[in-house]
Amino acid sequence: MLLDGKKLLVTGVLMDSSIAFHVARLAQEQGAEVVLTSFGRTFRITQSIAKRLPVTPEVVELDVSNQEHLDTLAERLREHTDHLDGVLHSIGFAPRGAFDFMNAPWEDVATALQVSAYSLKSLAVAALPLMSEGGSIVGLTMDAQVAWPVYDWMGVAKAAFEATNRYLARDLGAQGIRSNLVAAGPIATTAARSIPMFEQFAKWGERAPLGWDLKDAEPAAKACVALLSDWFPATTGEIVHVDGGFHAMGF
Repeated sequence: MLLDGKKLLVTGVLMDSSIAFHVARLAQEQGAEVVLTSFGRTFRITQSIAKRLPVTPEVVELDVSNQEHLDTLAERLREHTDHLDGVLHSIGFAPRGAFDFMNAPWEDVATALQVSAYSLKSLAVAALPLMSEGGSIVGLTMDAQVAWPVYDWMGVAKAAFEATNRYLARDLGAQGIRSNLVAAGPIATTAARSIPMFEQFAKWGERAPLGWDLKDAEPAAKACVALLSDWFPATTGEIVHVDGGFHAMGF
């Protein structure tokens, strides 16, 4: 019961293939109470998928690009919980044009940066009133140290996301709040399939010393659950790689 008594906010549950879904499932199995977020036309989908969890959680509306949603998040969450011990950020979006690096218009790039990077800070600020006793913020990234094929401006957004994590760690540490990321290898989620030529990542396991299963989100989810627990009390600003060891290999 790694999360016994913990209360968590989990974003990004869309399908049961989502890493966030597995984080919510494992968190409940480890004793946590979970609240999910969703918005717009995906809201009912999230409510339906939530019924596949061990305990059906509440779902609150949250569009991280909507300032009103952010400003009222804590108040609306208080209808379901009196505080938060942890927040999972599993949010990312880029318009199709952002996957063409040289020709992407600023409007598409700006959307990618706001939703996929700036939102980490936005979500943290929105949840802060419920985290007066400290806690853990965990985000999901894809290693932004290199330029990936096809990832283009989403890769730039992930680099900004990783920098945002470090600044959050700096500014929230005095309040006992840790901020860390899990750099997961490619997982064949609904979001991943929207990346042009995602199938190029199919050979990931050939270079990963431990191998890699594109259909298995549980390893990354377990890392998130560990970071949301009290077992990393002095770790913040960190990026934990869960990619089969791919990031450490050369040619």
